[in-house]
Amino acid sequence: MNLFLLAVLVVVAVVVGWLVFRRGSVSDPSIRRDAPTLGQAPVSRSGLGTRLGGLFGRAIDPMFWDSLEEALIAADVGVATASSIMEQVRRDDPATPQEARVALRQILIAGFGAIDRSLASGGQPAIVVMVGVNGSGKTTTVAKLAAWHLAGGRSVLVGAADTFRAAAAEQMIAWGDRVGFDVVRGADGADPAAVAFDALSAAQARGVDVLIVDTAGRLHSKQNLMDELAKVVRVLSRDRGSVDEVLLVLDGSIGQNSISQARAFTATVGVTGIVITKLDGSAKGGVVLAVERELGTPLKLVGIGEGPNDLLHFDPAEFVDDLLGEV
Repeated sequence: MNLFLLAVLVVVAVVVGWLVFRRGSVSDPSIRRDAPTLGQAPVSRSGLGTRLGGLFGRAIDPMFWDSLEEALIAADVGVATASSIMEQVRRDDPATPQEARVALRQILIAGFGAIDRSLASGGQPAIVVMVGVNGSGKTTTVAKLAAWHLAGGRSVLVGAADTFRAAAAEQMIAWGDRVGFDVVRGADGADPAAVAFDALSAAQARGVDVLIVDTAGRLHSKQNLMDELAKVVRVLSRDRGSVDEVLLVLDGSIGQNSISQARAFTATVGVTGIVITKLDGSAKGGVVLAVERELGTPLKLVGIGEGPNDLLHFDPAEFVDDLLGEV
């Protein structure tokens, strides 16, 4: 009898354990893992604020200044930029850590300058070319930018000129179905400039307000690929002399590598604005400061998540407050 009860208890325990495991492992059936996600992603708080949390609660001494500079460098501000910022903060001669924080905030905001960050849209259609390296979040940014224009009452057409990456056009079409825009595509391996030209012709024929052209991710160190990208911009510029925007999409999590990327793309296609993506994850954020300080190209948009509303106009004061956090 005791053995029978023991066996029953073992069976019950196994069944209950299996049910608990199964309940915890079943995914929400409404979320498709093979499709672009439009769910809201949380906004990240930069690691800089975390590093400064205990720093501003101590006395100002040589260790304070060393720790402050180290925190800026660790947040991907860059050594040269961090050194310049530190000189300015010390020049203000703050008497307390809180005064140092106020000075730091003002200097960081002033470092961005009074630059026009609006998106140019003078042409009919307005032509926006999206460029960047592989994995920067370019395709997702195209979809979010299209959603932003659609929400503003503007019609949008997307040219899928990334003919190099397998299934790139299909991915863009999937985004179009979800967000609500049409896509002009070409055959796999087709000339990207030819696809861009076809997209422009279609946009003109339909009277579309905004044409966004997606391009293949480029290794900025491969000149032949960069030359191909320059051809796309030349073809789109043929009728009016220039396109409205060439937006460079940079991955906010790669740090100082963004600087060399930005230099190469600017030299090749004349970047007019920068989009920093993936600031909702492990990105340290400080590279945003370094990119604009070193290149002078305006930061126009910031990607903070995967949702259609997660592409924001860049605001220096809001960014700096988020970067510093509650310290």
